[in-house]
Amino acid sequence: MTNNVLQTLVEARGIESRYVDAWGKPATIAESSKAKLLNTLGYDTSDDEAMQSQLLSDAHKVWLSPLNPVQVNRQTDTVQLPVRLPIDLVHDDYEFVITTDSNDELRHGFIPVNEELIHASEIDGVEFQEYMVPIPLELPLGYHNLSLQADGDELATMRLIVAPTACYTPDAIKQGKKIWGLSVQLYCVRSETNWGIGDFSDLSNLIGKAAETGADFIGLNPIHALYPANPDACSPYGPSSRRWLNYLYIDVSNVEGYEDASVQKLINDDAFQARLSHVRAVDYVDYEGVAELKLQALRAVFDVYNARYLTKNTKQNRAFKAFVEEGGESLDMLAVYDALQADLKARGKEFWGWPVFPEEFKNYQSDAVAKFKKANKLSVKFYQFLQFMAAEQMKQASETAEKAGMTIGVYRDLAVGVSEGSAEIWGNKDLYCTGASVGAPPDILGPLGQNWGLPPMDPQKLYEQQYQPIIDLFSSNMAASGALRIDHVMALLRLWWVVKGDHARDGGYVYYPVDDLLAILALESHRHQSLVIGEDLGTVPEEIREKLADNGVYSYRVFFFEQAEDGGFFSPSHYPEQSMSTLTTHDMPTLIGYWHCLDLELGKEIGLYPTEEILSTLYEDRHANKQEILNSLHGHGSVDDSVGHDVNHTGMTQALNYGMQVHMAGGSSALLSLQLEDWLQMDKPVNIPGTFDEYPNWRRKLSANLESIFANPDIRQLAEKLTDARKRASSAQ
Repeated sequence: MTNNVLQTLVEARGIESRYVDAWGKPATIAESSKAKLLNTLGYDTSDDEAMQSQLLSDAHKVWLSPLNPVQVNRQTDTVQLPVRLPIDLVHDDYEFVITTDSNDELRHGFIPVNEELIHASEIDGVEFQEYMVPIPLELPLGYHNLSLQADGDELATMRLIVAPTACYTPDAIKQGKKIWGLSVQLYCVRSETNWGIGDFSDLSNLIGKAAETGADFIGLNPIHALYPANPDACSPYGPSSRRWLNYLYIDVSNVEGYEDASVQKLINDDAFQARLSHVRAVDYVDYEGVAELKLQALRAVFDVYNARYLTKNTKQNRAFKAFVEEGGESLDMLAVYDALQADLKARGKEFWGWPVFPEEFKNYQSDAVAKFKKANKLSVKFYQFLQFMAAEQMKQASETAEKAGMTIGVYRDLAVGVSEGSAEIWGNKDLYCTGASVGAPPDILGPLGQNWGLPPMDPQKLYEQQYQPIIDLFSSNMAASGALRIDHVMALLRLWWVVKGDHARDGGYVYYPVDDLLAILALESHRHQSLVIGEDLGTVPEEIREKLADNGVYSYRVFFFEQAEDGGFFSPSHYPEQSMSTLTTHDMPTLIGYWHCLDLELGKEIGLYPTEEILSTLYEDRHANKQEILNSLHGHGSVDDSVGHDVNHTGMTQALNYGMQVHMAGGSSALLSLQLEDWLQMDKPVNIPGTFDEYPNWRRKLSANLESIFANPDIRQLAEKLTDARKRASSAQ
């Protein structure tokens, strides 16, 4: 195997050879890693001949297709399409027939040889030529179908996407309004009425109360569909489907049918009430207990609702059928998966995900799965019903934000991928490379590198599927929300792939069609009137930051990472206006945890740091950073002298905690997001990156009930100060 042939294939498939690491130093991908990455993409790298053959095969496949699968243009572009034909056909008359997504038909005739010849190639003794054909038509924004026709016969089809130049921004923010809101993991919300986990009714109540204090949005961590039959697989960033919702957030008492005597008999049973009291009382979400109670109750509610509405010609049945039809194969796939997984669990079979399903059930498209679906119609319908109810309650929460006059309302979070055993991969295995996982190279947050256990999409397959999976993702996650935060937004440009069995540091970057993906993001953003925030932390090339800004995507600025070379912290007034700023994130300690180094203490306990030297350096850096924070806060007058000037004698107090939050509110970022945990001065983190079962990630609840949080006079005063500081920042520009 020669490096030249391997490198040609590496470049053809968008694998990066060199990159700049998180510390600004050049890094190189090992030759062995490149070969392994090509193997996961389906290539044989055993010798030059095999690789040359595959390169030739890929090229022939393109030349034998008259049109590309999809082309993406901005509305300001002159649309030109490449057309490939054998040389003896290039003198004929052809016509593009474009059916817009509003069903209008546009036509343009041309003769290829009269246009610009851009490439030629010979295949099996036949010369093929590629011409660039301009389309002198005004095309509307949207997803259009284009057919290449000759004498009325269709020769090829493609999708033509026309997108706006940038993502949507609400008028108020365009005009300089600076807003603040709260970020929260919905599962962690306590209330007097929920069933041991925050729900969509809690979200509505939180929205209403926060809006009264001046908040303009509530930010949620991903609320993607997880695994009803495997509730302890609870990471919102390792979902079963990113298109659908986590049914555990349904408020059972808010579903019609709950009031029925049969349901009430179940709910009021002493044993049921005892279990309900337990899951409400514990400090960490008991997912197994909550799922058992909710599934039992929701099945009872479904029996009532199904008999009352879904077996008759009712408006509820018409709405349900429309929902199922619109959900299409994706909803069917998830519902069948959930029903199948529950059935396997009940029969004592391996069930955690499709890789351990019995062989005949490992593919959604198999005959055995079709038979299972037919034999278990009611069970599949039940899981479709759960999604129907979840979508309805999510919509109600969003409407609460609209009525309250919030500038953004709910902002949702799109995870970077789905877990290996997910329904999404089960139903579209061609799209995913299950021999690899998404992760991150070593950086400041994860010095050992990270492997997230999320198989990546194959960029070539995504292109061949006309970007439909990504369109569906953006669209479904912008539904019933005013903004979308894209976790690890660099995924639009490149992803760090780690081959199964390899260490995270031995991975490599694979590139994606970033311009096309950003254009689709802009189109969906306008269709849903949803502002877009890109989480651009970690190893971020400058090219993507500039590209994101040009495309109207708001940057994500975390106070603790905004440091100058001398160690001082930048004033929030110097942050880009086109950004959302925050003090901490779900992957970081709370303010108290940071200040008292509880994260470092915990990391040591669970073995996150390979050497004492690394840990010692982290403690020294933290100490120096805390002093710089005090210097900055006092320098800007954000805290008074009740907060000490010397880090050696200054612990975290309410005055320091609230002072840091108000300090951020005076900044120039259009959006400011604050964690509800820091309002409550909590010390334990939500999640510790790089851990699996060493710490109860994604389980810790808030320390106070929703009903009492906004009754706290200190919190109400903090909210007033935040609102005033944001108003002053708005008028200062």
